[in-house]
Amino acid sequence: MVPRVPTRDKVVFLTYDDGAETDPRFVETVRALRLPVSIFLTDRAAGPGYARLARLRSVGVSLQNHTLDHRALRGLPYAGQRAEICGQQDKLTARFGVRPRLFRPPYGRYDATTLRAAADCGISAVVLWRAAMTGDGELTYAGGEHRLGPGDVVAVAAGGGAGPTLGERTARLLREACGRGLTVARLEDYV
Repeated sequence: MVPRVPTRDKVVFLTYDDGAETDPRFVETVRALRLPVSIFLTDRAAGPGYARLARLRSVGVSLQNHTLDHRALRGLPYAGQRAEICGQQDKLTARFGVRPRLFRPPYGRYDATTLRAAADCGISAVVLWRAAMTGDGELTYAGGEHRLGPGDVVAVAAGGGAGPTLGERTARLLREACGRGLTVARLEDYV
């Protein structure tokens, strides 16, 4: 489990879930700043937007696994968990030509069966988060100090509603990290 990367480097890791976000400014922000972000994709949410995700991938975004249907995995039998994880591995490999190495269980809930199924599907690390940015732009913390620190994995919630756009929330997060003397690094280079 990786909620935080053990490193002395002054870096944080930006991760996004589902792939349903359609804020065009997000794509432009990632491209213009060359942000090394990771998106954990759910096929049900991302499927209709795979062309947009191909554009993100072309500017360096890493696409990783978040299951086919975003089902809560904990407590499901092995066959069901394996189908959710391996099914998404196969879809992403067929669509983008790269097999994901990282996996985030929906809702951050998992059990020993999840870990076994993920490993059997070729996953090398299960990634959680220590900090999360909510849809209204607030940072919350899973434990420890209530501020960003080196090695923190940050999960940025999908947008929707009247709150700030994904681009606006990303800009706020970047200001927070920069104010703490941190930069954004590519998660896959550390895990």
